[in-house]
Amino acid sequence: MKGEEERLGGVELRVLLVDDSPVERRIVEGLFKSTGDMFQVITVDSGRRAMEILGLNEHKTESPDVVEHKVDIILTDYCMPEMTGYDLLKAVKEQNFDRTIPVIIMSSENEPQRINRCLAIGAEDFIIKPLQTNDVLRLKNYARRSAISPRNGTKRKMTAELMAENGATDRRPRLTGLAVA
Repeated sequence: MKGEEERLGGVELRVLLVDDSPVERRIVEGLFKSTGDMFQVITVDSGRRAMEILGLNEHKTESPDVVEHKVDIILTDYCMPEMTGYDLLKAVKEQNFDRTIPVIIMSSENEPQRINRCLAIGAEDFIIKPLQTNDVLRLKNYARRSAISPRNGTKRKMTAELMAENGATDRRPRLTGLAVA
């Protein structure tokens, strides 16, 4: 757990950025770089490639990327060919990783039904594009929650320490980006 604490203390969080648009990947990667040395960004152009990085590909062959990169957060576009961000989210949440990997979905379309669907199966957040610097900085909080909390599937549990830190006065966590249909 010491390694987790050192990374979360400001050293570096590894973000897997998944987007089929090269322009969007460059823009979001630039936002991460503008925040300083807090994030190491691994960019891929598809959900299938993200699955390989995570060691979840069908052929189960170890890619060099899997050995080199331990992912702390996944930030994925929703609309992609072959495998959507929703499909990637489902695949990640079905795995029994040693710890929960937060998955944040991003999209240029603000569709409440799509947002609710992603949040219902375990997305930490749903961010409407274009991403802003404060959206990127929020990702650090998601990584911290997953490092502190034990793995409990897709259920979101917030420790009393995090609730106090986030200014929560009651025992219920606030869910960001929650839309009611």
